[in-house]
Amino acid sequence: MRTPLGWLQLRRDRGRFVVAIAGIAFADVLMFMQLGFQSALYDSNTRLSRAFQGDVVLISPKALNLQNLSTFLRRRLLQALDVPGVKDAQGLYLNNLTWRNPQTLRNATVQVLGFDPDAAVLDLPEVNAQAGKLKEPDTVLFDRGSRGQYARMIQRLDSGERVTAEAERRTLSIGGLFRLGASFGADGTLMAGDQTFFRLFPRRDPGGVSLGLLTLAPGADPASVVAELSRHLGDDVKVLTKADYVTFEENYWRVASPVGFIFGLGTAMAFVVGVVIVYQVLSTDVNAHIREYATFKAMGFRNRYLLAVVFEQALILAALGFLPGAVMPLGLYALAAKATSLPIAMTASRALFVFVLTLAMCIASGAIATRRLQEANPAELF
Repeated sequence: MRTPLGWLQLRRDRGRFVVAIAGIAFADVLMFMQLGFQSALYDSNTRLSRAFQGDVVLISPKALNLQNLSTFLRRRLLQALDVPGVKDAQGLYLNNLTWRNPQTLRNATVQVLGFDPDAAVLDLPEVNAQAGKLKEPDTVLFDRGSRGQYARMIQRLDSGERVTAEAERRTLSIGGLFRLGASFGADGTLMAGDQTFFRLFPRRDPGGVSLGLLTLAPGADPASVVAELSRHLGDDVKVLTKADYVTFEENYWRVASPVGFIFGLGTAMAFVVGVVIVYQVLSTDVNAHIREYATFKAMGFRNRYLLAVVFEQALILAALGFLPGAVMPLGLYALAAKATSLPIAMTASRALFVFVLTLAMCIASGAIATRRLQEANPAELF
C-alpha cells in the first residue's frame, strides 16, 4: 500500500496543521456569508414578483426595478384584452409611504401595493382570504415579516385587537396580517385596495398604473401572446412573461445595482485570501522538507510523485477546513436572518459550490507551492 506521506507530513507539525485548517475555515466562512447575502438579495427582491398571479407582466420601458417602476397608461390594459389569448388584465399600483410606526410612534417607510380587492392578483393565500377587508375605507393588511420594531403590534393584531396608524394625515386601520418578508429595497409591505391607495396618494393619476398583470386563456402560448402584445401596444409598454419579469428584477440587483457586485467581489476576495493562506502553509512545508524531496528525486522518483504528495496535502486541508467552515455559517445565517428579516439560510447547492471553490483554492495553492520543487536540480538542493 502507498504510504500516505502527505498526511504524515501535515500531522507531524500539528500547530501549523491547525492554523492551516483555521485559515481555510475562515476563508470558507467569508465565502458562505458573501454568497448568502447575495442570494438573500436576489430572493428577497423577487419574492413579491414571484407572488404575482399572472402569466404576462406589463411595465414601463423606464422601469428599473420594483421600487422604481414608473407608470404607463391604464388603457393599455384594455387594449391588451383585444389580443387573442388574453383572458384578463389587472393593474397594480406601487408607492413608498412614510407612516408612523404604531409601536414606536416614529416615522418609518413601507411599500404600499394597491389593487382591486375583487381581483386575484397575488398568490398569497393570507391576502386573498382577507381581500374583503380591503374594500373598507383606509384599511390595509400588514406584512408580519417586515423589518423593524413591530413585534408588540403584531401580538395585538393576533389577539384580535384593533390597531391604527397615522399616514399622510389619515388614520389607517390595520385589518389583518400576511407574511411576505422584507427585502433590500423595502423594509415592509402594506396591501391596500385601489381606492384606499389613491386616498393615500392623491397626486397619483388613476390613469397611470405601475404594473399590469395579464392572465392568458388555457392553451395560449405565452411567447406568441407576448410577441403579439408587443406589436399591438406600442413602444410605451414593455411586455414580459412572468418568468422574464422575475429575471428582469433579479438582473437589476445583479448588474445595475452596486450591491450585487460588492457581494460577488467579496466572494472573490475570500477565495484569494484562502489561496494565500494555503500557499503559505504548503510552501513552508515544501521548504522544510526540501532535502527529503531532493533525495526522492535523486532516487529516481519523478516530479509526478512529488506533486501527488503536495496535492494530497492540499486535498486533506480542503476537506478538513471545509467542515468547520460550513458549520459556523449555520449560526451566523440564523443570526443575520433574525437581525435583518432577510431570507438567509444554508442550501445544498451553495455548500457544494463553496466546497468546489475550496478544492480549487487548495489545488491552486499546491500548484504554486511546488514550482520550485519541479524546477530544482537534486544536486543543487544539498
